[in-house]
Amino acid sequence: MTPAAELLAALAAKGWTVAVAESLTGGLVAATIVEVPGASAALRGGVVAYATDIKRDVLGVDAGLLASAGAVDPEVARQMASGVRTLLGADVGIATTGVAGPGAQDGKPVGTVCIAVVTPDAAVSSTEIFSGDRAAVRAAATEAALRAALARL
Repeated sequence: MTPAAELLAALAAKGWTVAVAESLTGGLVAATIVEVPGASAALRGGVVAYATDIKRDVLGVDAGLLASAGAVDPEVARQMASGVRTLLGADVGIATTGVAGPGAQDGKPVGTVCIAVVTPDAAVSSTEIFSGDRAAVRAAATEAALRAALARL
């Protein structure tokens, strides 16, 4: 069973829904969930917040935090997950933000990825470092986000 299928099964067992806020993954997390038959029972939707102003204006990420920490920060990811959860009326919010390459961003090296999961019970965020090219970093971030959400359920 894939991580996305496992996540959907865990959500179904709780009667919960999920929403995704994505920056560097650009919709890949939501697309991976949608590949699983029956995903519509749990997936509310997603927001691709590639631009910093979308993180602020649509997802409600604190402008001061974005100005001081930049977009690649675990607290930014947590606020993205919380924001998409509220915006789309989901029980669980998942967020990814990071640097897929080819160059560094806000002083963070390529491969730096922040992932967050917010549920009714908890909010967790982490920073991971993945290696490889742009596609490899995005794929690794997607799998890590799904696994992080599964771990929270």
